[in-house]
Amino acid sequence: MSFQIKTFEEYQDAYQRSVKDPEQFWGEIADNFFWKRKWTNVLSWNFKEPDIKWFEGGKVNITENCLDRHIYQYGDKPAIIWEPNDPTEAHRILSYKQLLNKVEQFSTVLKNNNIRKGDRVCIYLPMVPELVIAVLACARIGAIHSVVFGGFSAQSIADRINDATCKLVITADGGFRGTKVLELKSIVDDALMQCQSVEKVIVLTRSRTPIAMLKGRDVWWEDEINKVETQGNPPCPAEEMDAEDTLFILYTSGSTGKPKGVVHTTGGYMVYTGYTFANTFQYAPGDVYFCTADIGWITGHSYIVYGPLSQGATSLMFEGVPTFPDAGRFWDIVEKYKVNILYTAPTAIRSLMAFGDSFVEGKDLSSLRVLGSVGEPINEEAWNWYNEKIGKGKCPIVDTWWQTENGGHLITSIAGVTPQLPGYALLPLPGVQPCLMDENGNEIEGNDVSGNLCIKFPWPGMLRTTWGDHERCKQTYFSTYADKYFTGDGCYRSPEGYYRITGRVDDVLNVSGHRIGTAEVENAINMHSDVVESAIVGYPHAVKGQGIYAYVIAHHHIDAEKTRQDILQTVTRIIGAIAKPDIIQFVDELPKTRSGKIMRRILRKVAEDDLSSLGDTSTLQDPSVVDAIIQGAEKIRQA
Repeated sequence: MSFQIKTFEEYQDAYQRSVKDPEQFWGEIADNFFWKRKWTNVLSWNFKEPDIKWFEGGKVNITENCLDRHIYQYGDKPAIIWEPNDPTEAHRILSYKQLLNKVEQFSTVLKNNNIRKGDRVCIYLPMVPELVIAVLACARIGAIHSVVFGGFSAQSIADRINDATCKLVITADGGFRGTKVLELKSIVDDALMQCQSVEKVIVLTRSRTPIAMLKGRDVWWEDEINKVETQGNPPCPAEEMDAEDTLFILYTSGSTGKPKGVVHTTGGYMVYTGYTFANTFQYAPGDVYFCTADIGWITGHSYIVYGPLSQGATSLMFEGVPTFPDAGRFWDIVEKYKVNILYTAPTAIRSLMAFGDSFVEGKDLSSLRVLGSVGEPINEEAWNWYNEKIGKGKCPIVDTWWQTENGGHLITSIAGVTPQLPGYALLPLPGVQPCLMDENGNEIEGNDVSGNLCIKFPWPGMLRTTWGDHERCKQTYFSTYADKYFTGDGCYRSPEGYYRITGRVDDVLNVSGHRIGTAEVENAINMHSDVVESAIVGYPHAVKGQGIYAYVIAHHHIDAEKTRQDILQTVTRIIGAIAKPDIIQFVDELPKTRSGKIMRRILRKVAEDDLSSLGDTSTLQDPSVVDAIIQGAEKIRQA
């Protein structure tokens, strides 16, 4: 890998070159990929609109870079290793040759079901190899995939299908997650009652859950594959895509109730995920790489599928949960497959810490060379446990900071190359130009300073728009600070120039590494017939990092416990279990200014049990409301 950085001096040199002449720098990186036709212009950009184009005029297909180009050298090498939910079920290994064959087969299935370049396909599958196959098949024929995490509700799926006007849904009869069976097809059926654009549903057999199959609309995955096999498995050439053609849409929560469809395009995303994967983790040929994320999130897109496969890596995917059948499951997998690189979330680490060290003891983790963390800043206690118990003090830990909108890592240490420091994302990767801004729009210079984190120059993996609503993209990311991409995160830059992410500065929570908009949860709670009004804030949670604290005004004479359970059920039905509040406090009033604005800062302080810095409450409509809320919170804590 000619673009892999090997020493700190090389990092410094690459970073300086990437800032001094970004076009030459990224042009050289892009030359490591296979292009059907080379670009005519590396970059044109304008953050005001925003209008960003990378590798203009270039023609490329990302699946040829993930599959076809590796066949000669790595054809028999494992591309995907799949570990099932139940450890007694057989695992599966797909070589690069086998994966290409299956992707071509399913590409033909998509074409047989009237899917063409530019059509949108919603994928709602469990973590099985067919999910990777479906994603790559869409990309191969130029269809735009929209993967929806298997924990989302029917309403959430319907919202995403309708926003993207998807023509096809790919799902399974059901899926497994620990001891649970997820009834995926019946959830899709409920969603499709609201969706006019869907013409076909392809259903994979996984759980053998009884389901309804609608004649003319629903077809079985296996039957469709059989049709292709009887045709003699004709090859499916990769569609020629423009570098700026849309590759996929991925929905993420914002500070308003409606999820936004982040759009990533083909060329820049391909180059950026491949470059960051190879460098951050210092991937070496032959390594077994295990990312524990779900492909329904950006981490799975970039660092289970596209990044690793573009570099000819062996990518291990896991269907289950870290605590089933017991809290030693991750370490069993590391031992079983001799995993070299492990990439997981602080929530998982904290959860496994809580079970004690006995589940780690006696497990052979000697194959591990690099550890990674993703989704939220990793706290020092979890970092130390991960370092000592899992890495045995010999594995560098890369604490990667990035977002759905970024496509790949932006600020992180590089394994064994740059320094590492618990709690710090550390340094920007080459091509990434961070800056800290104050509330007045001025850049904060120097070190040992805090501010709002922005990026002042484009990088190839960044979002181009939000699907169907470019103005929303502009307002959300590019309007807060002139000519800057605003991340929504606060950040501290240390005296040494190292970056530490301090949390969201907007109305978005980071729960178990997943972004959840407060407005989205409030809207769901307010759908309950007994609820008058609600307000959501985050608070420190020992496992999740941030928990969801709901203040709810309900109609009088309710049964509090029953209403609490009903509210949890309502949120689960409208968004999914991922957004359920951890604490619900019923209140008579919310603290509001005289203009009617809810003072979330006060609610946040009460939820955090930090009453020393409540600030001036005399400007509220009714200051006595705060005392009543504090007393209620105290009762909850005592209970």
